[in-house]
Amino acid sequence: MRKIFLLYVLFAFLSSCDKNDDKNCSGADCLPPATQTGADTFGCLVNGEPFVDKSRSFNCFYQFFDGEYYFSISAKFNKSIKGIGLGSQKIELLQAGSYQLREIGAGNFSADVFVDADNNFETSLIDTGTISITKFDMEKKIVSATFEFTVTDPASGKVYKITEGRFDTHFTE
Repeated sequence: MRKIFLLYVLFAFLSSCDKNDDKNCSGADCLPPATQTGADTFGCLVNGEPFVDKSRSFNCFYQFFDGEYYFSISAKFNKSIKGIGLGSQKIELLQAGSYQLREIGAGNFSADVFVDADNNFETSLIDTGTISITKFDMEKKIVSATFEFTVTDPASGKVYKITEGRFDTHFTE
């Protein structure tokens, strides 16, 4: 009976391992799958390097304020990039769809890369991208999307190319 119990514990441990914890993975293989179940995941490649927010507690909201809708999600990383944020101002999300990431402003989706407390770089008319909302469920409060964009540090000229981005999480209102 003890052997069966030990086998069960070993199986439970092995099946709970996440491929994202594997130090030998590379590129998109390190990212969470692009699901639509409210799995509370967020990941992307930044210049080919995987960034995954493993906290499962990112700030995600869709709120009606002053007669308009606002959406935002932000993820934190403990690497050279401290975080990524995506959001919209004054856009009602009625269903899944694709949107261009542009400058921050009314009627736009935009994105940011946070390098440190003093430096964040935003999408603009020149540095653009796309976000594709693949699931938007007001009843279950689930939003899932894929995204990609490019931003540039104007001081150094360094380019941050974000690819293979995806999130699947619950949002608050």
